[in-house]
Amino acid sequence: MTAILLILLGAVLLLGAIAAKPVRMLWKLLVNSCLGMVMLMLFNALAGTFHLVPLPVNLVNVLLTGLLGVPGLILLLCLQVLTGRL
Repeated sequence: MTAILLILLGAVLLLGAIAAKPVRMLWKLLVNSCLGMVMLMLFNALAGTFHLVPLPVNLVNVLLTGLLGVPGLILLLCLQVLTGRL
């Protein structure tokens, strides 16, 4: 009886550990996306001061800036300048 309870407890802990990793990854993506949106908004607020092209705040730009950080913001700015649209 004790062995069965230990096996069940081990299975529950294993499933919990397996389920926790995707939740952590989604949480990290959400936090990084929020930071990316803040970076885009700060860039757009300062873009007029330095005569730069403002970048649109949309899902793709927010995710790219959130995942890559400042290099992602520079990449978006380069794409905006080279193509004339984004």
